[in-house]
Amino acid sequence: MPHHAISRPDPSEYAPYYETYIGPVANQDVLQFLKTQSAALEPLRSLSETDAMKRYAPDKWSMKESIGHVTDAERIFAYRMLRIARGDQTPLAGFDQQPYVEMANFDRLPIAELVDAFGTARAATLSLAGEIDDDGWRRMGVASGFPVSARALAYIIAGHATHHIGILRDRYGATV
Repeated sequence: MPHHAISRPDPSEYAPYYETYIGPVANQDVLQFLKTQSAALEPLRSLSETDAMKRYAPDKWSMKESIGHVTDAERIFAYRMLRIARGDQTPLAGFDQQPYVEMANFDRLPIAELVDAFGTARAATLSLAGEIDDDGWRRMGVASGFPVSARALAYIIAGHATHHIGILRDRYGATV
C-alpha cells in the first residue's frame, strides 16, 4: 500500500481524553506504525486456552476479552474514520466498551480466532487508510460529542492498540 506520512493531529482535532492514545505514537509515521503493529498480537496465538483466560485482577477482563475489545474498538474507530474522511457530518454516537465486551462473550472463542480477528480488522483499517487523500485526512466530524479528524482517528487506533498491548505485557505477563 503506497502512502505518504500524515502529520500528527492538532489537539483541536480530538477530545483531550485521546491524548492518552495519541501522545505515545505522535512522532511515528502512523500508517507505517499501523502496518507494523498488525502482527503485535501474533505471539498470543500460542497461548493455551487456560492462559488466555487469565485476569490480572478478579474484576478485570481476561486476555481474550482484552483482545476482543481492541478489535471492536478498532472497528468502531475505523468506521468513524471512514465516515469523517468521506465528509459525512452526521454526529457519531459514543460507545460503552463494557457492554460490548459482555455481549460478545469473547471467552468462548479460541485465542487464535481472536488474534485472527484483530489481523483482519487491521487489514481493513489499512485498506481504508490507503484510500484517504490529504483532504480526507484533514476532514473533521463529531464523535462522542467532540470534534475529531480522520487523521486523529488513525493515531487513536494506533495508540489504543499500543495502550492495550502494554497492559497485556505489563499486567498479564504476555510476550507481545
